[in-house]
Amino acid sequence: MSMAERLTIGAATRPKLARHARLRFDTARGLWLLLAPERVLLPDPIAVEVLELSDGIRTVRDVAENLSQKYDAPLDRIATDVTAMLQSLADKGFVAAADGVRP
Repeated sequence: MSMAERLTIGAATRPKLARHARLRFDTARGLWLLLAPERVLLPDPIAVEVLELSDGIRTVRDVAENLSQKYDAPLDRIATDVTAMLQSLADKGFVAAADGVRP
């Protein structure tokens, strides 16, 4: 992806896994895997929650609000962390925006 095509994650972005990425639970190892061609990441439990909520319908703000309420944590902090995590995964090609929307 060129810099001109770089997805910038913002509060209104509706993130989802990229077409070629899959989130799978490996029962043999008892852990989650984020898979893409020739790449594997081992997301922590919070990252798994963020990815499960990133369904292309909810916005980043919706995801952050959900987690803020669930964990009784400050929304601003959660939103910052969720945005940073999703941006990192978008930069690596694991996350896309629904319908190609780039806020």
